[in-house]
Amino acid sequence: MTAIFSRIRANPYNSSDSCYGTWRNEKFVGAINPQQKFSPLARSAHKDFRQFVADRDFPCVGAKAAINGNCYRFGFYAEMNSPDATAGLAHDLWTFAHEQNDFGTNYATFVAAFVRPRIENEQIWEDSLWAQLQTLHELDNQYHVWDSRVSSDPESPDFSFSFAETGFFVVGLHPESSRLSRQFAFPTLVFNPHTQFERLREESKFERMQQTIRTRDLKLQESLNPNLSNFGEKSEARQYSGRAVEENWRCPFHALTNAAKNLLK
Repeated sequence: MTAIFSRIRANPYNSSDSCYGTWRNEKFVGAINPQQKFSPLARSAHKDFRQFVADRDFPCVGAKAAINGNCYRFGFYAEMNSPDATAGLAHDLWTFAHEQNDFGTNYATFVAAFVRPRIENEQIWEDSLWAQLQTLHELDNQYHVWDSRVSSDPESPDFSFSFAETGFFVVGLHPESSRLSRQFAFPTLVFNPHTQFERLREESKFERMQQTIRTRDLKLQESLNPNLSNFGEKSEARQYSGRAVEENWRCPFHALTNAAKNLLK
């Protein structure tokens, strides 16, 4: 455990908007607090997500493994990038960052879905996604340094979004996506721990899984996402929203100088 984690012994984000659920005994229940209550809409969104991934034609075999192995957590929040939703997301993503190593799998993932905003096109979604990640980072910056295993420069091929000193590859889903594999009813952010990809590469499984996903995606849509690149070639930030970004696209995200460094002195 890093020095900063040893000084923060409890979740630093206290929020009544936490919604941290899991699938247990054929029910959607609180992952940490079994008594946690969920709204009917949250339960419905979770059911929809399971069905979305379980569809025979859904291409991402990693997501299927997470659902089939029950090694995922699901959060549901109101207005994306609102103070309450961001606080709830921060609370739950911190919990996942600390819990995911205990899953004993390379396919653990945290799914954060939102009721709003209404996404009318891919540009609105891209703006919403990066605004949420920026606000989330600004909260995180108060308590944690950036994961040293990944770059904080969104133009770098080594970039990954960091929260709770854990690098994440983020996948955005929304109803207006041009990619069929990302067309989900609710605006959604899927956080995949970066270390899992590293372990898959070390085990010589990453390239095979990547090729399988691309083959299935090609079958589903008859084209590949033009943003796809091989590991380490271009910044993964280009892939987060799912929009086919321009060649000269610049990521709107800016990492802050870590105020949390002061906690280590």
